[in-house]
Amino acid sequence: MEHTKSGPSSWPELADVVPVPQDDGPSPVVSIAYRDDFREVMDYFRALYLTGERSPRALRLTAEAIELNPGNYTVWHFRRLILESLDFDLLEEMKFVEKIAECNPKNYQIWHHKRWLAEKLGPGIANKEHEFTMKILAIDAKNYHAWSHRQWVLQALGGWETELEYCDHLLKEDVFNNSAWNQRYFVITRSPFLGGLAAMRDSEVDYTIEAILANAQNESPWRYLKGLYKGENNLLVEDERISAVCFKVLKNDWTCVFALSLLLDLLCTGLQPSDELRSTLETIRSSHPETADDDPAAAVCCILQKCDPLRVNYWSWFKDTLSQIS
Repeated sequence: MEHTKSGPSSWPELADVVPVPQDDGPSPVVSIAYRDDFREVMDYFRALYLTGERSPRALRLTAEAIELNPGNYTVWHFRRLILESLDFDLLEEMKFVEKIAECNPKNYQIWHHKRWLAEKLGPGIANKEHEFTMKILAIDAKNYHAWSHRQWVLQALGGWETELEYCDHLLKEDVFNNSAWNQRYFVITRSPFLGGLAAMRDSEVDYTIEAILANAQNESPWRYLKGLYKGENNLLVEDERISAVCFKVLKNDWTCVFALSLLLDLLCTGLQPSDELRSTLETIRSSHPETADDDPAAAVCCILQKCDPLRVNYWSWFKDTLSQIS
């Protein structure tokens, strides 16, 4: 199904087909200057599409049209109808679509077609699908289409067994890869082999704290850490490791917005002021007296107003609402 040099007008099998030009109406306002080869292919495609012909020549023509414009959803839809009618080898079709996908990795129609094929081929194709998404993600680690397809394959066809290991590999390569953090959370909460969030929480907290201490200005592990206690703020407050990592980071960098905002969340959900908290706030207050406040949560808001000027109005508002929260 490789792109042919000559257009469909020279194909012997299309000799009986009368091309159907595009109808732009009697007075088109802005006519698109299509390339001659594109216009020719689409005129022949339109002729076969209008008659609903599902034949090898129609399949070949859709391949030509797709190579010229991989985003034409009508062509992809018609191709699927033809594939089903001809009972075509879907493994061969997968090779075709992967060739197109490698050059157009952010095309919705291609990934939709790929999912359609994988669904029909079943669990036996799961590993190959994971290998392909890994290939795409190695080029662009944040390709939404590849991640979405990968998650669908996991849930529909399987392959969970090594997915956490894959996430760990990606994070070792780039701990700032927020897509890998997102996938890791997806795995620990959805995998049928890991026992769920409650079973994974303890080890994941240690894993995440290690990543935070390696680079406290990386927002992803802070978000991940909170996600590990989603819907269970009481457990978040009770886990001394959480407040401890906030204090440890703030002693080295009192401007770390992520540590401050998490500490504020803890205070607003029941964390009782400790000697370590008071000591941490006192250290900051001694250098920046304008952040002083008797209430620990209000003091943290004052610090955030100073070190997070982009959201200074938000932190000011939040401080004003503390009395309502308590």
